Amino acid sequence: MRFLHKNSTENSTGKWTAWQSIGLALAGLLLIACSSNSNKNSASVATTAARTGASATTVAGAGASQTAAGTARAAGTATAAGTAASAPLQRIGGKVSVLATWGGSEQDSFLAMVKPFMDQTGVQVEYEGTRDLNAVLTTRVQGGNPPDLAGLPGPGEMAQFARAGKLVDLGPLLDQNAMKQQYSDDWLKLGQVDAKQVGIFIKAALKGQIWYDPKTFSQVNGGVNPKTWDEMVALSNKIAGTGTTPWCIGLESGAASGWPGTDWLEDIVLRQSGPDVYDNWYQGKLKWTSPEIKKAWQTWAQIVGNEKLVYGGKQTMAATNFGDAGNPLFTTPPKCYMEHQASFITDFFTKANPALKPVTDFNFFPFPAIDPKYADSAEVAGDLFGMFKDTPQARALIKYLTTPEAQAIWVKRGGSISPNKLVTPDVYPDVLSRGAAQTLTTAKIARFDASDLMPDAMQTAFLQGILSFIQNPSGLDSILSNLDSVQQDAYKH
Repeated sequence: MRFLHKNSTENSTGKWTAWQSIGLALAGLLLIACSSNSNKNSASVATTAARTGASATTVAGAGASQTAAGTARAAGTATAAGTAASAPLQRIGGKVSVLATWGGSEQDSFLAMVKPFMDQTGVQVEYEGTRDLNAVLTTRVQGGNPPDLAGLPGPGEMAQFARAGKLVDLGPLLDQNAMKQQYSDDWLKLGQVDAKQVGIFIKAALKGQIWYDPKTFSQVNGGVNPKTWDEMVALSNKIAGTGTTPWCIGLESGAASGWPGTDWLEDIVLRQSGPDVYDNWYQGKLKWTSPEIKKAWQTWAQIVGNEKLVYGGKQTMAATNFGDAGNPLFTTPPKCYMEHQASFITDFFTKANPALKPVTDFNFFPFPAIDPKYADSAEVAGDLFGMFKDTPQARALIKYLTTPEAQAIWVKRGGSISPNKLVTPDVYPDVLSRGAAQTLTTAKIARFDASDLMPDAMQTAFLQGILSFIQNPSGLDSILSNLDSVQQDAYKH
């Protein structure tokens, strides 16, 4: 999933946004979310943190064996989290169904996360992963067959489900004192609609990182990472001049294909035109054909519009799954030198290449400055959960997922940042994950993923616009005009 912030007032277009001004408070949120000691904390993730595919899995029997190794690695995380262990869970038995986007190693980490819950409660967790979370969830809800709990596609879609009366108010179910002690107010507000707590974040991610292999990248950048957009484009052209493509980009993600491109545009808008333009854009107050937004697309075209700069060109960009896109960084010789992706991508690096080590084999530099006024900016995202069926098993699981003990399991396995303040920095498995949290805590300008704050129809059109653009950058005017047309109706609902 991806994420940003809005508040509880409606904008002039009407009913959609319960989120309008929370984005302005995100910097405060980040100071409390992820590095998580009494002074520093932060947050983040991803498009719907990983819209990979996965088949339905029951976390018992075969599913349980899948998670055994991960659970063993996660042992002792309660004490590692630096907090008193929560009260023992009651043994209630039964089962609970969960629908989310995670597949592959992310699915493994979620199953490891819930294994202690199953062991203590006897509850069977039936997990189903899907690339197309929004469509599957909407169909299931409309058909009267929703899962008990589900990852939500984003705050915008969450508000739509809540206002349709489909989400359970979590406020009466959760210990409010504990929640306020463990989450910042802004993280809690991100999951609220009309003053009701209908969602809760269980993991987060930092976006805008540029990943590379230090061993090979130092051979082409002279040992100095680019600090500005112009420097990065110049380095890209220099690398291309040697006959090697500088960038690896993968946009395929099932029905959510294109979302990695939306992250590029969001990073560019934030650093090129600033937070006010960014906010007006996702709120539907600024047209896509505006000079600021058009300029962002044209800026991105300096990379994706030149097939000499992207491994495999436009066809490979469209066909390569985002989780696999970085693998050519690590071939001998490398087929690319840089990848733009969120903090959770490290989980995919090490899953595909188990011998890789952080810092030695992969590292990152922040998305470079465009306008110096907005250089110290960060984009974040995260995965939030909602309850569609109020059962004892669903209540027990949602309570468990909010705890530092549960979230520390995924953090320790890698690829996740926790929004729970009691998950302390020492739990993070390497200096890079701690560095991602530090980036979030020190950012002067921070915003949630813009596309996740847009209404569903707008987000869907944005994704299609990305795919159309990489195939034909010269068609930008037509793409933006179409997005303007969608915008006129999308924010009325």
